Order: sequence, then C-alpha cells, then structure tokens
Amino acid sequence: MICALASALCFGTATVLQAAATRAAEPGTGAGAGSGVDAALLLRAVRQWRYVAGLALDGLGFVFQVIALRSVPIYAVGAALAASLAVTAVVAAPVLKVRLSGTEWAAVGVVCAGLALLGLSSGAEGDDAGPASLRWWLLGVAAAVLAAGGLGGRLTGRGRALVLGLGAGCGFGVVEVAVRFIDDPFDLTNPALYALLLGGGAAFLLLTSALSRGSVTTATAGMVIGETIGPALVGVAWLGDHTRAGLGWLTVTGFAVAVAGALALARFGEAPESGTGPTPQDSPAPTSR
Repeated sequence: MICALASALCFGTATVLQAAATRAAEPGTGAGAGSGVDAALLLRAVRQWRYVAGLALDGLGFVFQVIALRSVPIYAVGAALAASLAVTAVVAAPVLKVRLSGTEWAAVGVVCAGLALLGLSSGAEGDDAGPASLRWWLLGVAAAVLAAGGLGGRLTGRGRALVLGLGAGCGFGVVEVAVRFIDDPFDLTNPALYALLLGGGAAFLLLTSALSRGSVTTATAGMVIGETIGPALVGVAWLGDHTRAGLGWLTVTGFAVAVAGALALARFGEAPESGTGPTPQDSPAPTSR
C-alpha cells in the first residue's frame, strides 16, 4: 500500500506538470478541435521540460505500481491510484493558480479515509491464473481504447475531457491487469505484453489530448473511473483477489469512499480562483500544468 500511495503521488504530480506543458504546446485551436489521438501534440509537448519531468514521475510511479500489484489486490491499488486526483487538486492549486474550497479539502480528507479503510481490510493478491482468453480480451480492449480516442476528440468542452480521460483510464486499467499476467517480459508470445504496451501508449495519447483543452480534474476523474472499477472487478472475479477474513464490507466501504471522494474533487475542481473570477478552464491556458 505504501508503494501504491507513492505511485499515486507520482502520477498526480505528473498530471499537473503535463497539463501545463500540453497547454503551452497547444497551437491555439478551438476547444473541440483536433483528435483525441494526437501524436503531433505529444511531440510538441515533449519539448517542454515540464512534460519530460512528468514522464519521469510517471516512470517512477509505474515502478511503484508494479511492486504494489505484485503484493496487494488490484482493487486496493486502483483505489490508491484514485488518490492521484487528490494529489492533482492540491498540486494544481499553486501551479495553476486555483484556490481549493473547503469542500475540496474535505474531499481530500474523504479520499484519505477511504484509503485507510482499504489498507486495514485488503488481503494478499490472488494467485489464480484466470482464463487464457482474458489476455486476448485485454489486447482487444486496448485496441478499442485507441479507436475510441479518435471519436472522443470530436467532442467539445468538459464532455471531451471526461470521455478522453475515461478512455485513458481504461488504457491504464489494461496495464494494471496485464502486469499480473507478465512473468517474463521477454516472452514475445504473451498477448498481455502487447496489451500493456498498446494500452499504456493509448492512455498517454488520450490523456495528453484531454489535458490540452479542458479541465484537469474532469479529465482525471474520468481516468479514475476507468482505472479502478473494471480492473477491480477482474481481480475479484478471475484472479482470486480477496479481503481479510470478515472484512469484505470494510473493503467495499473503503473503495466506495475513496472513489467517491475523488469524483467529488472532480465535481468541485472548477471552482473560481476568487468569488467572482473565471473558472480555470475559462481562463487563458497557463504556462504550466
């Protein structure tokens, strides 16, 4: 759980840095222009030092995530990663010049409380191999995420950020599950390896596009939903993830509380900087995420 929380800290901070870089790299097109799978935008963004720093944090966070996934159930890691939205909100306050309201700070506390419940109740990771077809399903989902990104990029406003963030979350969710199926990273016959690469790559493309023209918290909220619920169900249904004896109810409560707190942050994340000021998404694009 410590590794999962360290991963959330890395991912949440990286999201703010990458949002700043992608907005600075945005050529100034309309809010709904472009594609959700925009490789050119990614190439422009990587020229920004903030995006590179974010990638470095993402790499470190992924290492922590893999360690966590090898030790605790997927649902516990997923809920811990939902805390990245709390990190994003807190870090975005000074970087994006937005002020967190009392409601948002309360939501941060709710996320922490849910994670504490999960830490007390989660058992060891399951050791079931799962059906062989699940590896191919993961690869199919990863391909579907990439295709859906092209359609999501045609939307406008907060809906665009939410859909692309949700797609990115599904891609990261594929990565979470695929890690459990990869014992030898050099086994090129394992479909889970390609699912991990395709899902992770598609997720980065979609998240970069979502952050370039829209709300950081809305995009991250969609990502939280995509990377928590589906992988958690897969872990419990097919991979043998379980809770400590008699504490299943506490696990469900902790998971629900943590995710609800994260989504509450997304709901209130567009609070004005001041009582009458514009919302962050209506303000000029900041030079840093």
